Amino acid sequence: MKNRIRVLVAKAGLDGHDRGAKVIAAALRDSGMEVIYTGLRQTPEMIVEAATQEDVDVIGISILSGAHMTLFPKIINLMKAKGLDDVLLTGGGIIPEEDVIELKKLGVGEIFTPGSATTDIANYIKTWRAEHPRN
Repeated sequence: MKNRIRVLVAKAGLDGHDRGAKVIAAALRDSGMEVIYTGLRQTPEMIVEAATQEDVDVIGISILSGAHMTLFPKIINLMKAKGLDDVLLTGGGIIPEEDVIELKKLGVGEIFTPGSATTDIANYIKTWRAEHPRN
């Protein structure tokens, strides 16, 4: 399929629970996206390097460990350093609303919390991509 959206799904930090990330990866594949799943315990450096190598449109981070206010900003800074300004950083997990607001101020896209519909996640990514075409 021409111009398929490429999504990197990653589990950042020491969080060892990846059921949700795998469900999201499968749902995004089913919606027509190409998905690369990096597996557990990825560092921000590993995630951004994989995103660069795979030439992705979207990085989706799954965090349940509570380290979101450390990991998301680190990933954003690394993305800027690598020139990934045209890549969406989004994610989900157990993240309090006040932290969601702060993360969005830093440049993170939508944050999906438990109970979010996979169709909403796929539609968000498709809409974002349509509004931000790559060269």
